[in-house]
Amino acid sequence: MGHARTDRRVRRTRDTLGDALVELIREKPFDDITVQQILDRAGISRSTFYEHYRDKDDLFLSDVEDFFEMMSTLLTRHNAPARRLVPLAELLAHLAQVRDFYAAVVASGKIVDVKELGRGYFARSIEERLRLTGVQADPAQLAAQAHALAGSMFALIDWWMDRAQNTDPREVDALFHRMAWNGLPAVNAPVAP
Repeated sequence: MGHARTDRRVRRTRDTLGDALVELIREKPFDDITVQQILDRAGISRSTFYEHYRDKDDLFLSDVEDFFEMMSTLLTRHNAPARRLVPLAELLAHLAQVRDFYAAVVASGKIVDVKELGRGYFARSIEERLRLTGVQADPAQLAAQAHALAGSMFALIDWWMDRAQNTDPREVDALFHRMAWNGLPAVNAPVAP
């Protein structure tokens, strides 16, 4: 019981620091944010911050990793049909809600790090979901296809954020899955949604 309480406390501290950083990113450029400003906003001591993070970049990337871990495993956790490789509709709906934050991350230059992390998380998730569908491929080929699909997903996100936010996220999700399944081996490939 003591371990669970400690874990909740750690999670709460990390969440508080992450929320403070997000608020500050919405207000000013990332490079202008100091650790002290994060601490003041979060009401957390410097020593506590450094127990968890090296610097503000570490805090930012840790939050990004937590988000991508949650999103990349969403379909598996919700027992979605195996033919859905990524929760693109859900991700786009989320991005529509945080468009100002997304724009701030783009302006900061941090979007490169965000996309790199995201491609890794989603490539692993896609590879796992392809195995669930019974796609038969050499392991190296399957990994390459999963990475290519993750890259394609992020290209569609860029397109949607820049030009097509009037397009329903479910339509973009369906487009991605049609393209994905058309490029995968026909043997055991399920029908696109």
